[in-house]
Amino acid sequence: MAKENSIVYNRAFDFSVRIVKLYKYLCDEKREYDLAKQILRSGTSIAANIREGIEGQSRKDFIAKLSISLKEAAETEYWLELFNATEILEEKFTDSMLTDVEILIKMLNNILKTTKESIK
Repeated sequence: MAKENSIVYNRAFDFSVRIVKLYKYLCDEKREYDLAKQILRSGTSIAANIREGIEGQSRKDFIAKLSISLKEAAETEYWLELFNATEILEEKFTDSMLTDVEILIKMLNNILKTTKESIK
């Protein structure tokens, strides 16, 4: 799978761009640095690990990297939920990003399931 043809990678990359913008907003407008770093790390790691998996040396390497992406997506979902619950961000803003990360989680779960079944 080439990254140019990977829907999940492209979605994750676009999500990373939103995360970087969110990080800038949290630091500049909300003066929230510690939590901003957490979501920056997990949110940008999703696409980075997908990219590594695409360029991986084997299917097992691909599965390992996409599994990490899935974990990072779940962590990012947590941070967004926390920002919502603590009112650091408005619900209308977190809802959009939560929808995006939930789609990524579903896509990653499906890819992992299909890939694991194909190597049995």
